Amino acid sequence: MANEQPKVGVNTGNRGKGRPKGVPNKINALLKDEILQAAANAHPDGRVGYLTQQANENPVAFMTLVGKVLPTQIDGEAGITIFMHPMAKSL
Repeated sequence: MANEQPKVGVNTGNRGKGRPKGVPNKINALLKDEILQAAANAHPDGRVGYLTQQANENPVAFMTLVGKVLPTQIDGEAGITIFMHPMAKSL
């Protein structure tokens, strides 16, 4: 077995035949859709109403969610200023 040559050329096996970059995993996409449907059904005003309720009742968890969905880079041309608490983790 030590004399085997690495596969090169036409017979390279299944290398590179995975899911194309950017295509979500089907299970993750299905779960995300179900979570969004549950949030829409959890409040009479739909998802926005549910998120508003959570922002009022659970501000710490809601702000964690906001921090995860904000863009990681902000364009200086947009005129957005972020003030962070001195003890907060840096962006």
